[in-house]
Amino acid sequence: MKRYYPWVICVTATVMLTVSNGLTVTGITAFDEPLLNEFGWSRGTLKFRDMLNLLLTGLMAPFVGALIDRVGVRALILTGSLLLAALYLAYSHVHSILQLYLIHVGFAAVLLACGLNVAVIMVSQWFETRRGTALGIALAGSSLGGMLIPKLVVTLLPQFGWRDSFMWMALLPTGLFFLCLWLVRSPKQSGFSPLRAAAPVADSAAGSIVAKVVSYPDLNYRQALGTRTFWALAVIALTTFYGILALSAHLMLHMRDLGFSLQHAGNGMMVLFGMGMVGKFVFGFLADTFHPKKVFVSNQLLMLGGAILLASQQVGLLWYGLFLFGLGWGGLYALLQLQLISAFGITAAGKILGTVTLMDAVAAGLGIWLSAVMFDHYGNYHLAFNIIAVFVGISFLCSLLVREERRLAFERNAAASSVRA
Repeated sequence: MKRYYPWVICVTATVMLTVSNGLTVTGITAFDEPLLNEFGWSRGTLKFRDMLNLLLTGLMAPFVGALIDRVGVRALILTGSLLLAALYLAYSHVHSILQLYLIHVGFAAVLLACGLNVAVIMVSQWFETRRGTALGIALAGSSLGGMLIPKLVVTLLPQFGWRDSFMWMALLPTGLFFLCLWLVRSPKQSGFSPLRAAAPVADSAAGSIVAKVVSYPDLNYRQALGTRTFWALAVIALTTFYGILALSAHLMLHMRDLGFSLQHAGNGMMVLFGMGMVGKFVFGFLADTFHPKKVFVSNQLLMLGGAILLASQQVGLLWYGLFLFGLGWGGLYALLQLQLISAFGITAAGKILGTVTLMDAVAAGLGIWLSAVMFDHYGNYHLAFNIIAVFVGISFLCSLLVREERRLAFERNAAASSVRA
């Protein structure tokens, strides 16, 4: 059991992200059409809830990041899962846009308590080697949420209506609470050891990378902010999160506008997030086998190709665009977190990830809301999808600036010490 417990934690993180991200960010979009039909809101009015959610997530992320570093992840996960269940029950009783906005304020707390940053830190604590693979598996949960939750919702809606469907969906975070109560521990709490490399492997590219990542001293928060890599990764997070959240939040409505059935629109989400899940597994593994930066840059190229196809607004190219965009985004999503952990270490990871989350959450919220406003103004998503393609192109250029900051800092310090000697 001790040997396999890191992988148990990894799979638990996958389930956690499936539920938390699926119910608060991606899967919630399956309820958009019945909400718009019943209340008559504009898309901009409805989608402002998502900007509110993500903006608050970003603003609070640096403070919660410090809290993660102090109190650990378990208490936050348990609190977040119970809160999510309560909020879904509240959603079934919504009668005004103000009530809906207040619920999404609560969703921000859920994303902070049992979302991306908590998952990354929880898994990183348990893996000193094979971290890329482990993060790829864990972060596949956000893709699973985008795949499974909308399909589950569109199955429930015809039978139960949107209010009762919300009540049924509240069972998922309730189950998550009991699963995490049973399984989630830190290495110190459990008495088990993280997964470590048996020995440095000089002839293996992967072994060489692992040895370097483990041996170099961590950078503190202030040191990280002073590096080129931090700001390059921050811009990558800003631009790509704007794009993927804007696309995923509007995909089902966009496909309905193009004449697809509700079920086919749900299939579109499955393709986008299904390929995202594949990308997280495949590119997480490749990052442990080849140089992570080269894999990271290749993700951006795939995502850019998909963004260009989607921006063309051609029905025949839609599925190809979703395939490429999802595959590239999935790998980038996993490797972005790996790049941050590898570049700066685990010591100040909560603050560093929290700061990046502040930036990418604000960008993601703006992407969702501004895309809705553009639709309300122009009656289509042409401009919105072209902006996504431009942003992904900027992200690709920034990926070329990423460096191994811990190694560089170590070499600078070693050189300075030798000069003084």
